[in-house]
Amino acid sequence: METIQVRNGLSQVRNKLETGQLTLGFIGGSITEDSSVLWNWPEPVARWFVESFPHARITVENAAIGATGSDLAVFRAERDLISRQCDLIFIEFAVNDYLTPSEQRMRAREGLIRKLLADGRSELVIIYTYSQKMYEEMSQGKAPASIAEFEQLAQHYSISSVWVGQHAWQEVKKGRMTWDEWLPDGLHPNHRGSLSYGQCVIAYLEKELITAPDRDSEVTPRSLTSPLNAHHWGNVSTLSFEEVQLEGPWLIRRAAAHMPRVDQILTTAAIGAKLSFSFTGKGLALAFDFGKKSAEFTYRLDGGPAITTHRDRPSWCNDGGWFHIYWIADDLEDGLHHVELEVVHGNREDCTGTNFHLGLIGILK
Repeated sequence: METIQVRNGLSQVRNKLETGQLTLGFIGGSITEDSSVLWNWPEPVARWFVESFPHARITVENAAIGATGSDLAVFRAERDLISRQCDLIFIEFAVNDYLTPSEQRMRAREGLIRKLLADGRSELVIIYTYSQKMYEEMSQGKAPASIAEFEQLAQHYSISSVWVGQHAWQEVKKGRMTWDEWLPDGLHPNHRGSLSYGQCVIAYLEKELITAPDRDSEVTPRSLTSPLNAHHWGNVSTLSFEEVQLEGPWLIRRAAAHMPRVDQILTTAAIGAKLSFSFTGKGLALAFDFGKKSAEFTYRLDGGPAITTHRDRPSWCNDGGWFHIYWIADDLEDGLHHVELEVVHGNREDCTGTNFHLGLIGILK
């Protein structure tokens, strides 16, 4: 598989640059997020636009969040990218979706792509980064399954893709940088590794926006092609906290500074506090400000058996600050459903608190 796969001429992006304004959007995980700790690959890419098109005002909307996948991104796309009027959006989820079951990640990815394309404003580029889990397949010259599946969608929707992980791998093989200069922890590139990723994306952009032969700059509206998977998650919504019935001491408050992509949280720390709500759809996901001090909860769906959550808290997990999704169901019969929930202590060594910070109620339709 080639490092750069060109499937779209970025005619809309060229036209926007000619008008003097362009908004870049980025969505993915920690490898892509705007971090005060890491210098990630979107930074050299954004700087290249400023250098290459000095007449244009470049706006950056980096909506990436560490340790999140394409399933949460589906619910965030409208607020964090579409409403921001992004013209060119880079999608990076091959790493964070790696352990997600194939059917689930394909439904989520296609849903995200269709939401972004349906808006009609944005052109997309898919970025493939690297994690150590991909080593065996790549050492045998194979594309990891998470990437190969993304390529099916890229080809179906005529979206260009850039395999920056393969580019960095080849740089190591050629002796241009050492492995620890690239990935000191096997996942997060340091300054040199992020530059390698960025340079690979820039090579694609230079070819398409600067050195490529002149193309017809007229933008022809494209109809959204039929879905690859009829069960894609392109039709989603969120439920307002105002529609939730509460029992016990609850607050709706502004999210803490370490949760910049969450406006408000519905919060309590009281064991036994309850909430309930009804929704119309075929799936339900809850997303939390999650960490080691987070509570667990017991819930009933449509009066069914009580289920108590037992969510993993990895060693890197802090007391809070992880925007973490939990799926109640994704294959319900389409219709009206009801959920009842009660806050409980996790009663485990790795569960050190009872903070219940709900940031999003996502409905799959």
